[in-house]
Amino acid sequence: MNTFVQKLTLLFSDPQMRGRLFFVLGALALSRVLAAVPIPGIDAVQLELFLSNNQFFGLLNLFSGGGLSGLSLVMLGVGPYITASIVMQLLTLMIPRFKQMYQEEGEAGRIRFSMISRYLTLPLAVVQGIAFLSILSQQGILPNLSTVGFLTNLIVIVAGSILLMWIGELISEYGMGNGVSLIIFAGIVAGLPTALSQTVFGFDAAQIPTYLAFVVAGLAVIASVVFITESERPVPVTYAKRVRGMKFFGGASTYLPLRLNQAGVIPIIFAISFLLMPQMVATFLASSGNPTFVAVSTSINAWMSNLVLYGAVYFILVFFFTYFYTAVTFDPHQISENLQKNGAFIPGVRPGPSTAQYLASVITRITFVGALFLAGVAVLPIVAQSLTGIQTIALGGTALLIVVSVVLDLSRRIDAQISIREY
Repeated sequence: MNTFVQKLTLLFSDPQMRGRLFFVLGALALSRVLAAVPIPGIDAVQLELFLSNNQFFGLLNLFSGGGLSGLSLVMLGVGPYITASIVMQLLTLMIPRFKQMYQEEGEAGRIRFSMISRYLTLPLAVVQGIAFLSILSQQGILPNLSTVGFLTNLIVIVAGSILLMWIGELISEYGMGNGVSLIIFAGIVAGLPTALSQTVFGFDAAQIPTYLAFVVAGLAVIASVVFITESERPVPVTYAKRVRGMKFFGGASTYLPLRLNQAGVIPIIFAISFLLMPQMVATFLASSGNPTFVAVSTSINAWMSNLVLYGAVYFILVFFFTYFYTAVTFDPHQISENLQKNGAFIPGVRPGPSTAQYLASVITRITFVGALFLAGVAVLPIVAQSLTGIQTIALGGTALLIVVSVVLDLSRRIDAQISIREY
């Protein structure tokens, strides 16, 4: 407790850290203000009917930072930027130039990589904006929308998405934590009062055991997510002794910490983004009026409404993206080269390719545990939904995973900043 108070005191007493914290709070407040300003011409009654019990748009609302539920200026949210990031990460596996830019060119390469992702966000935002506005117009939520009105709203929501992406980038650069994750986190937290009020007003005494079971399960999930996220596999590293003049240098022993879940919450976001694509296509085709398109939409909806199949695909996607993102961000060959250049080695393992192979085998084994856990926790709410029939559990489980992971990541970044200033 004393350590927590000391860190909190240092956080507010240090001018630079205090400025970063207030910058984050101000940027998140601005994102919430933008999420409260609706685009013109909305039929509120039709919007409420359309969003009721619609898990698809509930997940989209999660990524928009709460802006989609009111069709705000930032109704697209950071979804286009996340999609652009996914595309760029995939390209690192297919195009060696992008992989070299991201992993081998240091900070300058990552800046160029991020810049390409931002450029890619604009056309993706235009495509998603056209799809959303077409669906909303066909559903009667934006009635009598002329061509000029359609283009005006498209420009507004695309600009809102780019603005929100820019705010997230500013948070990452001048604040604390990952800006995009914090914007999603703020949207989830902003929706808690509404969710709690709905639970209180819809309280059923006969469901008390079910509510208690959900509370216990939620606490268990939070504890397990914290445990797995903080767990690491230490790989011992020894620095060889070197003689310079009459003095010896090196000979120290340390360890290389490899986390069980290197990817954090990114696999969840990637998996949901992929699952949203067929649902968006189905919603768009259902409103087209073409019998063939309607039949295709019905088939897609039937597939997505099958909780067993949906949960299996969700599990596989989270498991795959955990390995994928770990492979992109963790390069055993580069780490092996860095150790060798600094005169370090793993006891019992030859430097060079043998070290890279050893690190690859270790990260593969521990990532299997992390991926299995993360995928299991991701589909656990869907299992509970199929057993209880309560439709809002799946969304709550996804939000819980994101919130816990973002809080842990922010806590580590704050601790790192405090440690730097203490030394």
